[in-house]
Amino acid sequence: MPSPLLIKAARGRNIVDITPESAGWKHVGFRALRLAAGEEEHVNTGERELCVVVLTGEVTATVDDVTYAALGGRDSVFADVGPASLYVPRGKSVRIVATRDAEVALCTAPSDATARNVRRIDPSTMRHSVRGSGSNTRYVCDILPHDDPTAAHLLVVEVRTPAGHSSSYPPHKHDLEQPPVETQLEETYYHRLNPPQGFAFQRVYTDDRSLDEACAVEDHDVVLVPRGYHPVVAPHAYELYYLNVMAGPNRLWVFKNDPAHEWMLSVPKS
Repeated sequence: MPSPLLIKAARGRNIVDITPESAGWKHVGFRALRLAAGEEEHVNTGERELCVVVLTGEVTATVDDVTYAALGGRDSVFADVGPASLYVPRGKSVRIVATRDAEVALCTAPSDATARNVRRIDPSTMRHSVRGSGSNTRYVCDILPHDDPTAAHLLVVEVRTPAGHSSSYPPHKHDLEQPPVETQLEETYYHRLNPPQGFAFQRVYTDDRSLDEACAVEDHDVVLVPRGYHPVVAPHAYELYYLNVMAGPNRLWVFKNDPAHEWMLSVPKS
């Protein structure tokens, strides 16, 4: 029986389409689309904010009457460059046209009453970092981090995990609104594998094991993280990518490590 937290990818234009209603939570929405050259998608943001992430390929986006051309350009999510992105506040009409075959992520969260501006987020401005060491090393690109004041609730980040490595590890959680110790954030993991026939594993569990799901993820699958710890493992020979979308009552990412596994952070690096 598949895990209720695992959203399997479809083969058509709409790869996955997750709403707060379908996920059973309050904040995060996520869609991934395949657009052939010349195809288009229309989005009205309504009372939500939107981050358009051009995962691969290239698109032109028009927000109301302003056009943002040549968004994108990378051929693979595993390329060593960030994705061109566009932040769009509430109350906007968006038209996205693929200028060549593209894969696009539409990341949404509730907005607020603050007047916010459309912002083109260039890959050259994104913060890149390396987390972990040894077989826990992974490579992070912050697209819309919590210390960027652009958005009201939305956080977006992508992570590349080398083959044979663990990620989101030691296991951590962010499901209690207790700043500065921990904050409550729902989260989606949009997974890609290289080569694409690969697979990876993600576990989502709570301290009391009232939630304890193990998911075998394949290319383009999504794992929902409503609460609990959520480590990921990439098996030998398959590189893993994931795009994270987070949102909660406040726009602050503070996590708590699983105390049973936090000991590994004190082990000297070899």
